[in-house]
Amino acid sequence: MQVSVTLATLATEFLERPGLAKSTRRTYELVLLPLLQEYGWWSVEILSRQVLIEYLNSLSHLKYTTHHKHQAILQSLMSFAVEQGYIKSNPIRGLKQRQPDREKGEHHTEEIVRFLIPEQLNVLYKAVTNDLRMSAIVHLLHRTGCRISELLALDISHMDLDNHKFQVVGKGNKQRWCFYSCDAADALNKYIKEERHDNYPALFTAQQPVTKTVSRISYRTVHDKWRELIKLHPELQGVRIHDLRHTFATERVGLMGIEELRALMGHESIQTTLCYQKVTSARAEEVARNALSYLVRSVNS
Repeated sequence: MQVSVTLATLATEFLERPGLAKSTRRTYELVLLPLLQEYGWWSVEILSRQVLIEYLNSLSHLKYTTHHKHQAILQSLMSFAVEQGYIKSNPIRGLKQRQPDREKGEHHTEEIVRFLIPEQLNVLYKAVTNDLRMSAIVHLLHRTGCRISELLALDISHMDLDNHKFQVVGKGNKQRWCFYSCDAADALNKYIKEERHDNYPALFTAQQPVTKTVSRISYRTVHDKWRELIKLHPELQGVRIHDLRHTFATERVGLMGIEELRALMGHESIQTTLCYQKVTSARAEEVARNALSYLVRSVNS
């Protein structure tokens, strides 16, 4: 076994390997930077499996595919440490990758996009009628197509209430405008007037029942409220908050250009937007076939 080295030294040797493309090195640097900021001066020998798992768990804010990239690069780094003789075995060898979080709208690329049909939307809107905050959230998610994380990050100062629009910061730190309808405006204005806490900057606020401390509402709180609201309605079983974003997109395919829809959704790749076109086409085919079957039965009866 060689002399103990720090994680920072190991990463430097890892990045300076001959034959590593400049773009690849840059990607590795960006991925390893937060790890080095936390554990850079630690000896490689004391970086246990549990420590590295806890670090990976701290990256829960990343999209699951990005999380996979971070884990793969970290595994490569530790395998390099084994090759160099700094440690005897890779502490995270065989570690399973994080699976998509359906509640965050993540899904495998081969999964079908899920959206609400009109009957489900009617049930949902009735279910949130008496919860002004959830009613405003549901209306805005459905009518704008924004992500739940983007909506909950808004401050009241970000809202253009007169013109029914607001600006969000999406993936890649890109800004885009979201526009909402009159019914969403009514739901939002009612919530602001009757339930929102005026002395806090967040658009959607929450108050601790005991301490009365006001804060920005968390995703977990919204998710728990969502589950409470839909559990009483069989038509909504399995429906996720993120499905409202999918519903927004499928409702607009064919009504506007795909590039315009891409801009409204904040997609980095046009391929992501095109998946909604496939869903709509599949739905149209299903309707057409059902209609044809009905006509054939009518003729033969």
